[in-house]
Amino acid sequence: MQNKLISLVVVVPIAVISGVLALASAAPQSAPLHSTDQKLSPPPRCSARTIAGDYAYTIEGTLLLSPTVTLPIHGISLAHYDGQGNKTQLDHVVVNGQEPQEEWTPGSGTYTVNENCTGWQEVFINGSLDAPIRSHFIIDKGGREIREVIDANAVTAIGGRVE
Repeated sequence: MQNKLISLVVVVPIAVISGVLALASAAPQSAPLHSTDQKLSPPPRCSARTIAGDYAYTIEGTLLLSPTVTLPIHGISLAHYDGQGNKTQLDHVVVNGQEPQEEWTPGSGTYTVNENCTGWQEVFINGSLDAPIRSHFIIDKGGREIREVIDANAVTAIGGRVE
């Protein structure tokens, strides 16, 4: 009895796999994912000038004060990139439901953009003990959007070009 059960367990999966393979071989063949006939678009090329201008950001996440203490953070920011690696900004950030001491807090810093549209920045916020605030970003949508993550916390920001 035990030998018949083992045979059945082995035969059924083999029959199912054989049927799937038969269907797959009978299906029309599509072009391979990386066909030599297809031309790949060139990778994006970015520089500090790609993001020259003003961006409106939405900021959301969690401040990690210690392994057991976290605070929610929500905010908005208006940032100006000069196209030469310098940045200024005004932000209004609410931490754990508490409004900031200053309605619009100014900040300034520098940024670097890599040719592959990635980059990083350091920003000094007036009155902040966590200076500088470092983040990494990706330039998206041909420079119309910047997606950012703050390095020391679980905070992200998405900025869209102000038009």
